[in-house]
This record gives sequence, C-alpha cells and structure tokens, in this order.
Amino acid sequence: MACRQPLTPVLRQLARTTSSELGRQSSRAQTFALARRATKASAASTSRRCFSTTRQRALKSTAPTCQAQSKDDFTSTKYPELKRDERFACLTPDHVAYFRGLLGESGSALIDGVTGEAAADLAPFNSDWMRKYRGHCQLVLKPSSTEEVSEILKYCNDNLLAVVPQGGNTGLVGGSVPVFDEIVLSLGRMNQILEFDEVSGTLVAEAGVILEVADQYLAERGYIFPLDLGAKGSCQLGGNLSTNAGGLRLLRYGSLHGTVLGVEAVLPDGTVVDDLSRLRKNNTGYDLKQLFIGAEGTIGVITKVSIQCPQRPAAQNVAFFGLESYEQCQRAFREAKGQLSEILSAFELMDEGSQALISQVTGTKRPLESTYPFYCLIETSGSNADHDSEKLQAFLESVMEEGVVADGTLAQDETQLRSLWTWREGITEALGHLGGVYKYDVSIPLAQMYQLVEDTRTRVAEAGLLGDTDEYPVRAVVGYGHMGDSNLHLNISTRRFDARVEEVLEPFVYEWIAERQGSISAEHGLGLAKKKYIGYSRNPTMVGLMKQIKGLYDPKGIMNPYKYI
Repeated sequence: MACRQPLTPVLRQLARTTSSELGRQSSRAQTFALARRATKASAASTSRRCFSTTRQRALKSTAPTCQAQSKDDFTSTKYPELKRDERFACLTPDHVAYFRGLLGESGSALIDGVTGEAAADLAPFNSDWMRKYRGHCQLVLKPSSTEEVSEILKYCNDNLLAVVPQGGNTGLVGGSVPVFDEIVLSLGRMNQILEFDEVSGTLVAEAGVILEVADQYLAERGYIFPLDLGAKGSCQLGGNLSTNAGGLRLLRYGSLHGTVLGVEAVLPDGTVVDDLSRLRKNNTGYDLKQLFIGAEGTIGVITKVSIQCPQRPAAQNVAFFGLESYEQCQRAFREAKGQLSEILSAFELMDEGSQALISQVTGTKRPLESTYPFYCLIETSGSNADHDSEKLQAFLESVMEEGVVADGTLAQDETQLRSLWTWREGITEALGHLGGVYKYDVSIPLAQMYQLVEDTRTRVAEAGLLGDTDEYPVRAVVGYGHMGDSNLHLNISTRRFDARVEEVLEPFVYEWIAERQGSISAEHGLGLAKKKYIGYSRNPTMVGLMKQIKGLYDPKGIMNPYKYI
C-alpha cells in the first residue's frame, strides 16, 4: 500500500498515468482544491471480530459406492431434498481403466479415488472456496485437448456417468461443485493462448486460460481483456463464459454476450460444436454460441473462445471518495456519467461496513483519514492524458462545490492506483477470512439498490441473529458492488453457517427483489444456491423454454445435474 500523506482540504495530486509512465508520478500532475465538509460522517459501528481458523477438511477414504457419506458438511446432507438420480451409473474400476487409457497414467491428467486413496487430492475439486458446498466426487479428469473432452463426454453419455465441468472453481453459487459422485471435468490443462490478431484485437484461447494470464498477454501487445474480476488470478475463461461473468469493466466494455465472437464447445454426446468465429459480423441464422454463455455447463463444455479485445487505454486515473449518504452516491454517479462520459470505465460502491472489514483483516491504513457511510471508486480510461485530466478536473471541482463528495484521494502512480483498487477488490477475501458468508449477487433498480442491505440488516437483527459476541451467528451485513450496472453484492458475514440465518434470509431476499422487478442473479449464475428461486426472476414460459433446450442438447441429463435446470 502506498503511504498516504495527511489530508488537507486539498485533493491529492492526480497522475495522468500513461502506458509509458506507469510506476512514476506524472510530471503534469494537477492539484485540486477541495472544501471538506465541516461535519464528518459518523462511522458505521464495527463489531469486534475474530479470525476464522476453520480449514478445509479432506474427504476420508471410501470404497467405490454411490452411497453418500454421512458428514454434516456435505451438500447432500445440508440439502436432504436433493436425491441422487437413479439413472446414473456408479463408477467402477473398468470406467477408470478406460479413462486411464484415454488420458494416460500421469497423475496430472487424472485423480482416482475409486481404486485407491486420493482424498486429499480430491478435496479441492469437491468443495467451493467458501466451504459451503461439498460433494462426493471420486474421479477428476483433466483433458488436454478438445478431442479428449469429446471422447470423455461420449463415454460418459453412453454409460450414464454424470459430469460437472469445472474451471477455476471460484463461483459463489455451487455451480461448479459436485453434489453426489459426479465426475469432475477440470479444464485447467487446456490453458494455451492460440492466436491473437494485433490489428483487429481478436484473441483465441483455450477454456483453461486464467483470466489474469490472458490480460497480461494482451497488455504486452497494447490490448486489454474486456472482463476484470476480483478472482482474476484463479478464474478461467471457460468458467467466465459459462457464468456470463460481469465484473469491473462491464460499464465500459459491456457483457460477454457482446464481446465474445465465437466458441468451440462439446455436447454431452461428444459432438464438437465449432463456432469459433473471428468475425464481429456473422448474421447467418441462429447465434448458437449465446446458448453456452451463462448456461453454467448444463448443455455442454466450452473448450475454446474467440473474443474481441479493445485497445488498452494509454491513460488511467482512479479516485476514491467518501460520501455522506446513498443519495449522494447516486448524484455522484449521475454527474460522472454526464461529465466523464466516454472515459468513465468503472464506478464502484462500497459501504463503511465492507471497508471496516478490509481494514480489520489486513491492518492496512485506510485511504481517507475519516470514515463515511459510503465510498465510491471511480476509474477513467482514455487515450489522451491531457484531455482526460481536464475532464476529471472539471468533474471533481463540480462535485466538491456542490457538496456531493465529502472527501477524497486520487492515485498519483500505478502503485497507488492498484492500492486504491484493493479497497474494492479485497472485500471478498476479507469476508472469507472471518468465517462463512451468505452472498447475494443481484440487480436492483438503482434508486432502491442499497435499501436491500438496510432492510436485510434490520431483519437479521430483529431475529436476534446479529451481534458482537460469539452467541450471535451473524457478524455483519454489508453491501458493495458495481453501481454503474445496478449490481449489488449483499454479504452476510457469519461466525458459522446456521439454519436460522438461511431461514431469515430466504426467500425474503428474493421476494424483496422480485417486488422491485430486479434479478436474483446479476453475474454469478444460479448454480445450486438459487435453484429453487429461479421463478422470482423468470416466468414459467421462460423456464419451460430453458428446460426444452436442456432436453434437446442433454436428453440423458448428465451435464451438471441437480443445479438450476
């Protein structure tokens, strides 16, 4: 974290960071006079929290069987209404022998818990990072080519073996984790960038490429990946497409439904769908690639992607503001859209509770001297540093003169730019350090977006579940998200998972959203967590059409069963 000088009524210097100037202060930095409000915002009360020492436990050795293990932390135990589909076969040594013959004997291509002990190796594939979901998978397959994926799925389809595709396993709704003894199909070995056109900006890559690796590859060539996530160091492109991940750059570059040019995918029967177009315009019939984007691996496995990547901005600026109310946040966003328009690339909202958690977990000095009920992080990206700085200066002077922003700081160099972003991107990790988390990724009309956090906090407190001591299961209720996309991340931080908490939260949260014509899933999908709540965002006709598509492409139902469709 870059050191922060004591704040005066002057907003700190702004570095017009260009691609050739990253890592040093801009010589043309401007200083903007800001009038700080006389009355400081009262800090949101922050309970004293203890670090969680809970560690992921490995599965115990089991014989090849279809019976669920009677452990409380298994998904099948937590959700007793879920029953293993009797149509599916149980894994046998003969099945394992076939896959060994296909993939080879290397441990990097297969993890076998059917014929031997592999509990520790299987554990990361059986559980999500939040420790909420845990399956009984006894076999992980790691193909290295589309041909191997095709052979695997064809064999599984013929032998009625259920399959769960898995990328970086960074999801939040249990979509990439097995429920019973499904085979996990890990795409991590398919991690090659295949081609890049430096004129058009078209990137073609395999599904197992890590998002951050793709972005770094593009950065070396003057381009940027149109998607950015807090989990970019672990998540994979195939998983990003399968969940239609949104992230931090959607305000500027749009969703994957618009930036993806083509995909290669494998259907459950082994058919390879080669729709790996490199063209922005291809108006020849149904745009079938869109079916795989956001399908969460329920109709096939994405193996390659072709995506349009924009030129990397030569100048970037980041500002971090403290605001007195959510109404002021809305005013700031409206002004940013009007005054910054084409250079505005991100507008992120964080409440005081979320920032207090980061400070507690990391022990890092906060960007602003005082605390405020709300914070906004604004990023601008453009090609002309002088032009961008003039526009940003006018915006800053405007919101300060009108009393919209109470206090703020601007990044002076790349180090400070990255440091300010950690106060937004680090929230998820900080929450994970403190125990369990109930996460709701939702879209709500902007005017009412934060009201959900306040109403949820009130409901949990009135139920006697929210408090500062260990007798209360809930530590805090916080909210943050992509204000530019009306996308809220409602997080309920818990000391332990407690059935009473879930009963208070669900279906309350979904009913609240449905009443305001919002969406129960903005960017993480439905998975298992929202399986029974799809009706709050989709009417029976739409759900029926989805089931027809599922039945057409996966008539035996082997792809990612027990999830939302």
